[in-house]
Amino acid sequence: MLSRLVLGGLLAMLPLGHAALAQPGSTIPLPEPQGQTLLLQSVDRADYGPLAEQFLTQANLAYCGVASMVMVLNSLAVPAPVVAGYGSYRFWTQENVFMPESTRAVLSPELVARQGMTLQELRALLASHGLQARAIHGDRLSQAQFRLLLRSNLREPGDRLLVNYDRKALGQAGGGHISPVAAYHAPTDRVLILDVARYRYPSVWVPLADLWEAIRTTDSTSGRSRGVVVVRRL
Repeated sequence: MLSRLVLGGLLAMLPLGHAALAQPGSTIPLPEPQGQTLLLQSVDRADYGPLAEQFLTQANLAYCGVASMVMVLNSLAVPAPVVAGYGSYRFWTQENVFMPESTRAVLSPELVARQGMTLQELRALLASHGLQARAIHGDRLSQAQFRLLLRSNLREPGDRLLVNYDRKALGQAGGGHISPVAAYHAPTDRVLILDVARYRYPSVWVPLADLWEAIRTTDSTSGRSRGVVVVRRL
């Protein structure tokens, strides 16, 4: 379990955000005292530390899935290629993540920059890096199943969970979005989303019921519901 001192340092690394939330009564920004208290009280937070250390902002408006993928790869210590200008230090970036031919065969960075990615494309991109990635569409999960999946994932340090959701269902402006989840607070039944669009919204605690509804919305590109991708190293 992370100590209070370590948590304080990691909390300071996350952005404050600029945009106000549309429903401040139901969502709680992590940087606010109440949001920090929820994290300190949370039992299911094994993914928070590794993800917070690798937190980054999406490079453009359509790169939420790419930024989320890079956070997952770095937080799971997946071997990365050389990064120009950093000598022997190796890590994944939003540029070199498309370096493998197997990854570009799934989706090109140019196409992602124009239209983003679907849930199944996110799964395939992660799998192209040798990860075990399983996509589950939201309409296949009951609320109880979603809660169980979240809690079991967030108790284990060796896996990650990405959510593909519609912002409007959370009272936010915008449409489809992808970000990692990092913690669950059982007493309030809330989930912590580390929002990779930090220029727009802060990392935020959202009611699980709202997030469940948000992942069940239809993606107009695929014609299927959004959902989650569960990721772990093979």
